[in-house]
Amino acid sequence: MVLLGAVLISVALAVFVVAPLLAADGARQQVLPIDVTPLADLKRRRLVVYENLQDLEFEYKAGKIARQDYDSLRQNYTAEAAQLMLASQEAEKPALSGHAFIEREVLARRARRRAAAPPDEYTCPKCGFENPLPVKFCGDCGAAIVARKRK
Repeated sequence: MVLLGAVLISVALAVFVVAPLLAADGARQQVLPIDVTPLADLKRRRLVVYENLQDLEFEYKAGKIARQDYDSLRQNYTAEAAQLMLASQEAEKPALSGHAFIEREVLARRARRRAAAPPDEYTCPKCGFENPLPVKFCGDCGAAIVARKRK
C-alpha cells in the first residue's frame, strides 16, 4: 500500500516536471522580464560590461591572461561601455525635456500666484506677513489672525 502511494506520487511528480517540456510551441508562454524598457536594457547591458571588466582585471592579476590579450579585451570592453553610456544619455534626453517642461510650468504658476494680490483677511496685522489661505495664526510671528469680512 505504501509502495503504491510512493509510485503514484513519483509518477505525478514526473508528469508535472516533464509536461512543460513536451508542450507544443504555441502552448508555451513567453515570459518577459518586468522592466523591458530601452533605457533599462541599456543599463543592464552596461552593468554586464562593467562586470566583465572587473572579471578581466581579476583574471589578469591572477596571471590567467596574457598582457596583449588583456589590453585588447580591456580596450573593447571600455569602448562598448562608452557606447552604452552615450546611448543611455540619448535615451534620457526626452525624459529630461519633459522635466524641464514641468519645471517651467511650475515656475509660471508660482509667478501668477505671486502676481495675484493676497486677500487682506489673511495678512497679519502685527507683522504684515501674507499668510497662505486659510490660517488662524501667522506663519511668521505666531499672532492670531482675525479674519476680516470681505467687502
